[in-house]
Amino acid sequence: MHTDAPPRPYVDRYAPITDADRRAFAEQGYLLIRGALDEPLRAEIENAVDRVYAAEERAGRLSPHGAMHTLGAVFRDEAFTELLDLPATFPHLWGHLGWNIYVHHSHIDVNPPVPDDEPPAWRWHQDGYRQNADLAMEPRPMFSIKVAYVLSDLSEPGRGGTLVLPGSQYSNTLERTEPGPDGHYPRPPGTVEISARPGDAFLFDRRLWHSRSPNLSAITRKMVFLCYTYRWIRWRDDVTINRHTPWWNGLTPLRRQLLGDGDEAASHFGFTLESGVWDDAIPLRAALKSRGLLDHSQHYLR
Repeated sequence: MHTDAPPRPYVDRYAPITDADRRAFAEQGYLLIRGALDEPLRAEIENAVDRVYAAEERAGRLSPHGAMHTLGAVFRDEAFTELLDLPATFPHLWGHLGWNIYVHHSHIDVNPPVPDDEPPAWRWHQDGYRQNADLAMEPRPMFSIKVAYVLSDLSEPGRGGTLVLPGSQYSNTLERTEPGPDGHYPRPPGTVEISARPGDAFLFDRRLWHSRSPNLSAITRKMVFLCYTYRWIRWRDDVTINRHTPWWNGLTPLRRQLLGDGDEAASHFGFTLESGVWDDAIPLRAALKSRGLLDHSQHYLR
């Protein structure tokens, strides 16, 4: 159930998530985290978004109405590095997915007010692309969790807030509603529009049925999305890792892991070829192990 009193952000990236948070995420498929970004960091991230936007505009890659959907966000500006293991959100990623994870997909969305002539569209979807076609099971595995960082004031309806259907992550299909006389599709019953303030974040199960709503306000919607998945799943974005830059060499081992680094192919499957057992040198596993946070009762935290 969506409430206006969500969990307080965690202050330690290795703090285990609470039973209440785990239960809420499992039941509704998403979790809203108020104040995930303090104002200095929110402003820094928004400035980075504006720099990317200006570069895309110069390159002629914006939509005719000035909207931007740019992939590979975490490699577009060094400021986004701070989001990789943000204490307010990171516990939810390893807490639900385990230690063998990385960010395989990230994007920046900038959505100015929609033009009057924009045609109605059905935008409801699950993330995952062929993961939703190649696996014949009900429900399909979660595989990934996406974190959305809200930089604009989306606290009022009509500002392009994300629509979600709580609990729908356990259903492989969603029946399309019939368009009305004006051609617009009514929202599916039970739809919630996430009401978020600047600096808030929300995370959601990739299977959760969700949609962007039209921005009918005078505010430009700005958001950054990071999608975490298992290291044995391929990149979604076309990115190139340059391991010889000062930026890369200044990263922590954990952040390198989260950006797709690995010593050998077997490492991405969580083990070493030499030993045939779990690789304790994988940075997130090493950090959790040193803190006694591995849990053999949870298969993904073994």
